[in-house]
Order: sequence, then C-alpha cells, then structure tokens
Amino acid sequence: MKVTDNATIKKVSLFIESHGLLQPGQRCLAALSGGADSIAMTLILKQLGYSVEAVHCNFHLRGDESKRDELFVQDFCRDQGIELHRAHFDTRTYAQLHGISIEMAARELRYGYFRRLLNDTNITTLCVAHHRDDNVETMLINLIRGTGIHGLVGIRPLNNYVVRPLLCLDRHEIEIFLQQQKQSFVIDSTNLVADVMRNKIRLNLLPMLKDINPSVVESLQHTAEQMAQAEKVYDEYVRFSIEKLVENDTMCINELRACASPDIILYEWLRTYGFSPATIRQLSQHLDANTGTSWSSQTHEIAIDRGRLIVESKPVSELPVMKIPEAGNYIYQSDSKFVITVSSDLQILRDRNHACLDASKVTFPLTIRPTKEGDRFVPLGMKGSRLLSDFLTDQKLSVFERRRQLVVTDASNTIIWVVGQRPDQRFCITENTLQRLLIGFCKKREWS
Repeated sequence: MKVTDNATIKKVSLFIESHGLLQPGQRCLAALSGGADSIAMTLILKQLGYSVEAVHCNFHLRGDESKRDELFVQDFCRDQGIELHRAHFDTRTYAQLHGISIEMAARELRYGYFRRLLNDTNITTLCVAHHRDDNVETMLINLIRGTGIHGLVGIRPLNNYVVRPLLCLDRHEIEIFLQQQKQSFVIDSTNLVADVMRNKIRLNLLPMLKDINPSVVESLQHTAEQMAQAEKVYDEYVRFSIEKLVENDTMCINELRACASPDIILYEWLRTYGFSPATIRQLSQHLDANTGTSWSSQTHEIAIDRGRLIVESKPVSELPVMKIPEAGNYIYQSDSKFVITVSSDLQILRDRNHACLDASKVTFPLTIRPTKEGDRFVPLGMKGSRLLSDFLTDQKLSVFERRRQLVVTDASNTIIWVVGQRPDQRFCITENTLQRLLIGFCKKREWS
C-alpha cells in the first residue's frame, strides 16, 4: 500500500508537519516496546521516509513475557531493516535502592538510557508512541491529582528532545492501521489489570464516561486543545505580573492583593522555589501574620516582613562563633574579613564598616558571633540600653538580615559593636582616650 493511499499515515504526516516535530528524512530514535502503539509508530515513521532506529528496554518485570517482547521486537526490526538498540534493567533492585515505585523506577531507567543513547548515536530526537487515548488518561490523572491548568493541557507533542507523532490518533485507529498492514504486535498483560491509577482510568473510568458520552475522548481532546491556548494567556499574565511585583525576591503584599488572582500569582512565583501547593495555600491564608512569620521549602524560606514577602535560600549552616585573641587580620567564614588594630591615632572613622573604640575599655579576647535573643547594648548617641532586636527593627532590616547580623563582644561578653550598624556608647572614644582600638569589616569583594 502506498503512503499516499493511507489516511492514517497522511494524518500523522500532517500532524508532524503542523507541530514541527520532525524534518523530512530526519534520523530519529523510536521507543519500541512491541505493543500496538510503538509498532504502528515505527512503521508509519519508516513509511514516511524518516531514518528510524529503534530502542527496546527489558525491565525484567514480567518473566517470560518480557523475554517474548524482546524477541518479537528483534524479529520485527530484522524484517523491517531497522537497527535495534537494547537495554536490560534490574528494575526492582533499583526501585528498592532509591525508595521509589516500580513505575517510577522504570521511567527513570529508560529515560536515563534514552538520553545516553541519543548522545552516543548523535541522534537528537526520541519518538514515543503516546496517542489520543493516552492523552485523555493523562488529563484525567492530572485532574484527579489537582495539578492545575498546566496538567489539563495533557501530553505535549513536543517536549525538549521527545516527540509524540501519534497524538492525533486514537487506539482504534492504530489497531485498524495494523490490520491493514497485516502486522502483529504483543500485548502487555499488566495493562489488563486495574491496579495502578492509569489502568483504573483506562479499564473502569473511561468506559463509564463513554456510556455517558460516546464521543468523550474527542471532547476531552478538544478541551485539551482549548486549555493549551488558555495556558498561553495564563502564562503571559503570570509572567507580566511577577515581573511587575517582584524585585530582589521581594513582593509587596498589598500589590499582590490588588491582582486579579493573588493566589495564582503566589503559587506560580513560589513553586519555582520548591514550595508545595499546601504550603503556598497556608501562606495565602495568613498574609496578615506578624513580621517574622515564615514558611520553608527544602531549599528556601519565605517570611513576612512589614507588609512584604521576602524569599531567601536556606543557609548551608549556622553562622559560626569566632574568638579573637589579639589585634590582627581575621578571615570570618571565608568571605569576610575583620582587621583589628591598636594605635595612638585617635581619628574617628564615621562609616558603618568601622568601629572606633577606646582601647583601655576593651578587654581581649573578643568574640564575633551572630545575635542572640535578649541581646542588649547602648547604641552610640543614646544613654540607655536597648534590645538589639528592637534596634535592628528600627534600622529597617528584614527578618533575614537580622538573622545574619553579627556582633563583636569583649571578654565580659558585652557587645562593643553591632557590625555595620552602631558601636556601643560605653566603649567609644572620649577626650580621655589615649589609644584607639579600630575594628574594620569588609566582604571579600572589597579586599584590597
């Protein structure tokens, strides 16, 4: 049968062209299980003139059936003159070692192998045989899981190096095509058992939906196409809003509330930092919480700070405590330097990165440490002591900046300098000072 005479092949050809999936005659790799879908895809690609090589993965999960599939694929490729690449996996052991499901283990193993094979063969495209029914099943799975608008788009025809040329066909069309080609295929018996969610949807839910609406697959596919268009509008609105609202990982809560959909903006912004939907919902419900209220993902933390939301990476470790036995140069945490000198030069440097103190009032060893709850000091220019936390709040430091704040204490554990902010009034130079203790602080980028 000529290609031009086969409606199914024509349909796939138009689909490939309309979505820009493959170039004429392109070399491609076909994921070939031996089932109806992958066999049909490989035949169609070959008849359309693409340079097809096949890849088969044996996961050793179905005993003799797995061996049968591999032998069938070998015979098929030999008869069709198609080069075959094969891989064998101990899937159960991999799943146990990584603490994941068999289904997820098989996926990780095959796509890891696919990427390596594409690289080794200099092939840029992997073709997989998902069809319209698979797409509908995926939509329903995502609807059940609550994955939002992106999940309702379903399976994409093109996703990085993976193309899906059969998304324009349903299972019935594929089986008719194979009958026309007088081509056999194998059946995976695990697909006939309603155990995992996809099988339950395929074997139980979809037949019920088809009883209600015989055209349900076409209707849901049409919905997926509409959602794909709606997704473009959605993504553009979200991108514009986040660019407008977020500056230096900070967002004004009142500006967020003025958006058409604050929850959506919050979700799309924070999911990129690894925050779960449940955490984002909780945050959305507590935007009026006190300054300092925070939530965490595995990698980041977000906090409310005086009407703003601030996101920061979690620190690798807590700030260390460092003892300073005498004057000299000291590297703190590899990226900061403290320079301590004692001299008769009584010039007062008034920038934030220096503390000019009366050497006779300071007793070594000094200590560099992060702030602690209950810390107090007498800020320069004041007479009474203040809680350091109140002082830092008055300086408009964010909750994260306050956590990173360093202080220098003397041998009596009295704060002599809030680094980069203010020295303690009690230790400052007076008309009776004979020697100046100068403490300088700078970041690595400022080292001379």
